[in-house]
Amino acid sequence: MDFRKIRVLFLVVFLGVLWGCAGMPMMGGGPSKETKVAQAQPAPQPAAPQPAAPAPKITHKGPKLRVGIVDFVNKTSYGAGRLGTSASDILTTELFKTGAFIIVERAQLRQVLGEQALGQTGVVNPETAAQAGRVLGLNALVTGSISEFGVSTSGTDLGVYKQKVQKAKCTVDIRVADASTGQLLFADSGKGEFERKAQEVLGLGQRAGYDETLGQEALRSSITKFMDNLVQSLQSVEWSGRIAMVSGNEVYINAGRDVGLKPGDILIVQTLGKEIYDPQTKVLLGRSRGMVKGELLVTDLEEKMTITQVRAGTGFQEGDVVKVKK
Repeated sequence: MDFRKIRVLFLVVFLGVLWGCAGMPMMGGGPSKETKVAQAQPAPQPAAPQPAAPAPKITHKGPKLRVGIVDFVNKTSYGAGRLGTSASDILTTELFKTGAFIIVERAQLRQVLGEQALGQTGVVNPETAAQAGRVLGLNALVTGSISEFGVSTSGTDLGVYKQKVQKAKCTVDIRVADASTGQLLFADSGKGEFERKAQEVLGLGQRAGYDETLGQEALRSSITKFMDNLVQSLQSVEWSGRIAMVSGNEVYINAGRDVGLKPGDILIVQTLGKEIYDPQTKVLLGRSRGMVKGELLVTDLEEKMTITQVRAGTGFQEGDVVKVKK
């Protein structure tokens, strides 16, 4: 046999073995039509599916909390401002899916907090958090930052067969502040990663350039690490609303039917309480307990407000705090 024919035969056998290792299906009696198509355009092997994180357990009873999520600060050199926005979007989606919270639009937060409220720290100061709580009726404010992010590439090059593996890793830090006092309630961080594989055989297949979805999936993996603890922390925040207007015996509350109040619910009315500052650091620590003025009976609910009747007490004013009687 001619030496060139031996070399060609050897190459054909080698490619056949390599093709089998790449996962191409072979069936008895010759390749099927589907197999021939795959041989002409080999499909890339997808990354192993990530197990879906179980939904956080929701035990919160009573009205839904109004939660604001500020755009996260990206402290890394990757992704410019897009990583921070992506992290906030993912967290907003995950919290909304629980059905336990009302998420305030970030455009409203930016308008109240201002573009420079966060600086480069990812932390809202207590006074700013309390201001957002007063203006937007928030119960909790969520801030955070991306402290680490990186992409690594590895692979195999056998000439006719190439495999490229891209892996993104990141760390997301998160903080929750009580929007009525500005007090920090919860802080945590999550580390996540996501990888994608691409293969080429004889120049055919998927060529792997950097894809921003790689970073987004790594962010999602990081955020799911602390979702249970975050939800439990938010559930510890007591719901409160404010009196928007007093008209005779009718009192209007700045919370609509989406909050979950029901006709017949009783609300306790109290003053806002004075701000308490640390005498050394001058940091806002919280508020004193407001004086109880009386009770209101929920009679009707509209889209953006609740209508109540005075049940007991006098002297109710716009801005007074209302809480559900336990």
